[in-house]
Amino acid sequence: MENFDTAQLRRWDQQYLWHPFTPMKAWRQKPDAPVIVRGQDEFLFDSDGQRYIDGVSSLWCNIHGHHVPELDAAVRRQLDQVAHTTLLGLSNVPSILLAKRLIEIAPRGLSKVFYSDNGSTAVEVACKMAYQYWVNRGQPRRSRFIAWQGAYHGDTLGAVSVGGIPAFHAVYQPLCFPVDRVAPPLQPPFASGPRSAGLTWAQGEAGNRQWRANLETLLAGRPGEYAALITEPLVQGAGGMLLHPPGTLRQLRALADRHEVLLICDEVLTGFGRTGEMFACEHEQVTPDLLCLSKGLTAGYMPLGATLATHDIFEAFDADPQEGKTFYHGHTFTGHPLACAVALASLDLFQTRRLLAHGRALQDLLAAGLAPLKSHPHVADVRQLGLIAAVQIVKNRNTGEGYPSAWRIGGELCTRLRRRGLILRPLADTLVLMPPLAIQSENLRTMTNLVVEALDWLPEIVREKENIFGES
Repeated sequence: MENFDTAQLRRWDQQYLWHPFTPMKAWRQKPDAPVIVRGQDEFLFDSDGQRYIDGVSSLWCNIHGHHVPELDAAVRRQLDQVAHTTLLGLSNVPSILLAKRLIEIAPRGLSKVFYSDNGSTAVEVACKMAYQYWVNRGQPRRSRFIAWQGAYHGDTLGAVSVGGIPAFHAVYQPLCFPVDRVAPPLQPPFASGPRSAGLTWAQGEAGNRQWRANLETLLAGRPGEYAALITEPLVQGAGGMLLHPPGTLRQLRALADRHEVLLICDEVLTGFGRTGEMFACEHEQVTPDLLCLSKGLTAGYMPLGATLATHDIFEAFDADPQEGKTFYHGHTFTGHPLACAVALASLDLFQTRRLLAHGRALQDLLAAGLAPLKSHPHVADVRQLGLIAAVQIVKNRNTGEGYPSAWRIGGELCTRLRRRGLILRPLADTLVLMPPLAIQSENLRTMTNLVVEALDWLPEIVREKENIFGES
């Protein structure tokens, strides 16, 4: 690739690029973001030669690190065969082998793999399958869904429909299908701390009973109208890395069975070792009716989504063409050979490098590194599940009062951390740590040390914000 100086690249970025989830006016006012040119292991390097720890796994998808020889070789081998061919009317070897492999490692009872392009489309497929399942079974009234408040499942319209974060989703509600929402139970101490996006969260054992009661009321009040419940098992990701109490997923499975609705588990974030198991559902021995996968599926190398279904789901579509039960959904790059080939190589590395064991060994190190923040006056909670961690920053720990959203405290901390060689991306004022599973222990220690140090920068940041916005 031709070499360009950083200043020129940033000018072109400003002129031509529209970045995702980014207030572009603020972006253009501070044109100083790194331009990444290469990666190696858990590090990224920018056009000025600066090295960074990839503390969010390039948005929660990198598993083995960057520029992994085995994964690079898998792509090259497949390029020597064919780069792309459609699954419409044809098949290809990597897509077949990966489907077989996924069913072999997925929760028992899932039997079919439907490919798409990313996490949003994997959820979109699941929602459409769930609805058409009931249509094909002669129950077209089952068109409603139930989701958590504060949920995030992607950005296509079906995924937005089941999403529940007002800042992201409110503007699109006139375009969405009907979804009923239940406040989720949350593990303390966050349950008694700050409130997110104006939502009232259930808390403690009383809250645990309340969400069940609310869900039972919904299901009983509209019998024969619900197609499915959807959840991110164990942890709500983009909603703030919010942890559900143990047993929540099992209870959801039982409620879905009792009321004869489908259970969709969105493991786009939690799949492929993030929680300490290959899939989060394994922690509670739950098999969903539909399982959504992406991100870590290809170890962050290429876009690929997969929706896994039970035999019962597939059987409702397995009919002669004249019956009108075909699932008319597909993508040009469905089952992309390069993506499937690298996904297979990634699964091989899970075994040869004993990656789940490596990740579990690092969990205590991550917890110990963040432990000093548990009593910090401006930290409401430190949450962790496997190698997923979140630090919730607030103005007042005792009251749960947060800083004004316009101050973008989380973003400012991440900008300063970047100058110290650590890339994080916040969720509002929650710092998220989610390094590649293959990260080395010394680099994980560097991450946590920097995050602990970053809280010492808060007084200076607050003074700067007060000078700009006035005191809150």
